Amino acid sequence: MLGYLRRHREEARASQAQHRAARRGAEPGKIVSHVLEAEAPYLGRLGGRYKVGSGRPDAEMKAMRKAFRAMLEFRVEGDEPEMGRRTAALWTPRYAIRRSAWHALDHAWEIEDRAG
Repeated sequence: MLGYLRRHREEARASQAQHRAARRGAEPGKIVSHVLEAEAPYLGRLGGRYKVGSGRPDAEMKAMRKAFRAMLEFRVEGDEPEMGRRTAALWTPRYAIRRSAWHALDHAWEIEDRAG
């Protein structure tokens, strides 16, 4: 239990540090790239996989969302992905949607604040 709490605290600190760094002057393109790169681990916690390539961010985001939707459909139908070497518990589809939406919306607000 203590290991979980320690890991959770470390992840929260790392997330906060990354978030502060993004707020200190990141360009909108960098923020979009950050959101895209965060979606791959989110998809992993849902049970899927996606490797972010070096393509255009809009095309990458479209492909990522397609993979995310496919895994959501798979999970909502009651199917469970193979655990493989995964040790962390999978997120529920509801939580994955909420977490992904919050992260994208938070950065959209950040871009909007900087623009006006």
